[in-house]
Amino acid sequence: MRPERRTDKPSSSACEAPVALPSGAAARPVERWREGRAASLTDCVAEEVPVALWYNDEPFAVMMATPTALEDYALGFSLSEGIIGSPQELLDLGIVPQLEGIELRIRIADERAAVLGARERGLEGRSGCGICGTRRIEDVVRPLEPVAAGIRVSAEALRSAMHGMARAQPLNAATGATHAAAWADAEGRILMLREDVGRHNALDKLIGAVARADLDPQAGFVIVTSRASSEMVMKAASMGAGLLAAVSAPTALAVDLAASCGMTLLGFARDGDCAVYTHPHRYQGAPR
Repeated sequence: MRPERRTDKPSSSACEAPVALPSGAAARPVERWREGRAASLTDCVAEEVPVALWYNDEPFAVMMATPTALEDYALGFSLSEGIIGSPQELLDLGIVPQLEGIELRIRIADERAAVLGARERGLEGRSGCGICGTRRIEDVVRPLEPVAAGIRVSAEALRSAMHGMARAQPLNAATGATHAAAWADAEGRILMLREDVGRHNALDKLIGAVARADLDPQAGFVIVTSRASSEMVMKAASMGAGLLAAVSAPTALAVDLAASCGMTLLGFARDGDCAVYTHPHRYQGAPR
């Protein structure tokens, strides 16, 4: 089985000029060895900083994330975690740089904040974990609302979306270190894409971007460059996505959650092929 993410980068990704840095990347010196010879270069590496989420002046969680599209992230995280029920319930947002990270100062209705206080997180979330610091089991595996019928996705649309996503990741192209989550329409055209060092952060950013653009959740599908873990299914279900396609494998809990909410879950979506784990009626791999 191939690894979940590439750890190597094409030789062209070394940044000869720092001015070429994409948003979310930083320049660092590196001594690169190839065929027994060393060369001193300036390399592009992905930024990873603590991002603290505060709700109504109370701390809730600190996530390790790439500091891009933070407005999308604040909204998407709030929606996917069930903190708010609609974009209109995020009343205000302040992005406050700190010496060692960034604070997202989010204002929500007092009644929402009172409910949130009962499920306060106590630890930071690493870039690879979307639920670190959650204290109670019922907050980790939440009941999912059934997703709507959505669209049927053809093999050609899936292939087009996967190829389009691969071409639309400037940060990963430069660093080789980030995940992406994308929203595609029924023809496989990429309408939204967000990147982050954390797969769940990328999906939260996408959820926020889709909500802010007022795109119809029933008119497209989600693709991610990671495995399909349980939190990825829960987050995709929170936006009403009927189909989630992942480059790598799902977990058993992810399959069970997708089955329970009516979501079509695809794994190993590569080069026009995939494995359909749940509700296959939405995927048209061949004419029926």
